[in-house]
Amino acid sequence: MKRIGLLGGMSWESSVEYERIINQEVRSRLGGVHSADLIVRSYDFAEIEKLQERGAWDEAGDLLAADAASLEAAGAEVILLCTNTMHTVAASIEAAITVPFLHLADATAEAVLAAGVSKVALLGTRYTMEQDFYRSRLERHGLLVLVPEEPDRTMIHDVIFSELVRGVITEDSRDRYLAAIDRLLDRGAEGVIAGCTEIELLVSSGDLECPYFPTTRLHALAAVDFAL
Repeated sequence: MKRIGLLGGMSWESSVEYERIINQEVRSRLGGVHSADLIVRSYDFAEIEKLQERGAWDEAGDLLAADAASLEAAGAEVILLCTNTMHTVAASIEAAITVPFLHLADATAEAVLAAGVSKVALLGTRYTMEQDFYRSRLERHGLLVLVPEEPDRTMIHDVIFSELVRGVITEDSRDRYLAAIDRLLDRGAEGVIAGCTEIELLVSSGDLECPYFPTTRLHALAAVDFAL
């Protein structure tokens, strides 16, 4: 089994999900009391959020790149970044390591295509929905990507930062997310990407009648595939 390095704690609610899914999947595949070989770098998310708000992406990239290199030095044989938004600095991380970096958008795109979906809705933080770094990666795989219109983008972003990263889950926010998803389906989306790991805490596949792509699970399973 290869050792997996996780850049997590953005927020810790999402990286705990990564650890849970990876460990459960390893036990399911290998049986007995097997669990994953993990190294985790967890952050004070308040510090990461400040960098995001200031648009200090180069500084954030330097931080994550240095920590990815530290994970490799500690024996990690593959690196995962446990957040969609911070994949905006993926290139900095990849340049700092010699082991594989499993890009979350690649794992997601493969699952979308395998489901026969070509036009997909993307939910996430404002950075993920409005910047090009994530959509363009999906589009390289031949996907057509739709993002919510305003005011849905603001609502989705605000719920993530004011509720989900704090562990707050409400029926009202779930209803508002589902309404925003319905508007995307009306625009022709054939499936929905939960492009923020915390969204999976609020919306599940059972809430929808279309294909749903929870990026945390897809990314975590890709890591297990690699490790085993």
